[in-house]
Amino acid sequence: MPIYKLNKKNENGQNQYKVRVNYTDKDGNRKAVCRNIFGKSEAKELERQLLAEINTVPDTADIKISELYKEYMAATKPEIRKTTYDKKASLYEHHIEPFLADKTLKELTPKLLTDWKLYMEDKGMRLVSKRNAFAQLKSMLSYAVTMEYISINPVAKISNFKDSNEEENNISFYTPEEFSKYKAAALEIAKETGNYDYYTFLCTLYYTGCRKGECHALRWSRIDGNIIYIKKSISQKTKGEDTETLPKNKSSIRAITAPTPLIEILAEQKERQKKYAKIIGAEWSEDFFICGMLQPLRDTTIDNENRKIAKAAGLHHIRIHDFRHSHASLLINAGINILEVSKRLGHSTTDQTLKTYAHLFPSEESKALSVLNNVK
Repeated sequence: MPIYKLNKKNENGQNQYKVRVNYTDKDGNRKAVCRNIFGKSEAKELERQLLAEINTVPDTADIKISELYKEYMAATKPEIRKTTYDKKASLYEHHIEPFLADKTLKELTPKLLTDWKLYMEDKGMRLVSKRNAFAQLKSMLSYAVTMEYISINPVAKISNFKDSNEEENNISFYTPEEFSKYKAAALEIAKETGNYDYYTFLCTLYYTGCRKGECHALRWSRIDGNIIYIKKSISQKTKGEDTETLPKNKSSIRAITAPTPLIEILAEQKERQKKYAKIIGAEWSEDFFICGMLQPLRDTTIDNENRKIAKAAGLHHIRIHDFRHSHASLLINAGINILEVSKRLGHSTTDQTLKTYAHLFPSEESKALSVLNNVK
């Protein structure tokens, strides 16, 4: 482990030294680390540090996927919402752990990862579920690259899941004409049952484009005139009681201008709640939920009511999240600027909006050709 004196001094008169440390890597190859530093005592200290680093570097390629997962989740937990954390945990436990948990990083060859994909295919999962699992594994291994456990992400060497029998853009929506029928049917059912919560909830989704969890968390205190402030989200997917957190990302905290039809629906809903509060002997509060009053509506009952309304209206059934898609498709086909659409949806970037809804944007080819034809 030599230390060489070089023919150079710094402004303080200290000689420069080259510190060279020789070692053998995990593959048996002879290697060396060289550093230059001023000062003899400093050179000896540098040599000690380099030796310590080399002797304590683990064979990171031998880290098991189960060990990497624990470290990755611990590092990720402070940066994500609990619902996202739980989803990541579920993806690993159900789709990655059974096949790859005992494998080491250096064992993740393209052949092994292709075998994992075939294992996933045999489970008969939906395309979106397989892709979510693929993204989870890729994210874990990107963390391993960041931590310098491996030099490249092995998942980058294989393609994501594809299914020619399933549409890439699994998006359904109601056109304005269809939603008018749906809304009328929902109102009739609300009048018959005396329960307007579902009618209000579903209309709020359509007219604002907010996410289901964001709508669950809406309280009267977060509505000012025609402005609806999205500040929280409630999830019913976690164990135990409902979980109220910040929305999906920073850009999801937003103010949405509500259209007149929704403002009227909300005004009527507020008056009904005030009357009901008197009946049950409760003091009405601005902190009540706009749908459910004392407690958010249950996801399962919303799904059931949605199916009932669609059937009554003679329409195809769409998922609850598709009311958000309906809102987006309405604005896009009306020629609303992509930036405004993105802001209303609470997307972090317009790229996210384009990636999700690119197929809905009308073709501008003929318009572009017309402009170019006038350039002579």
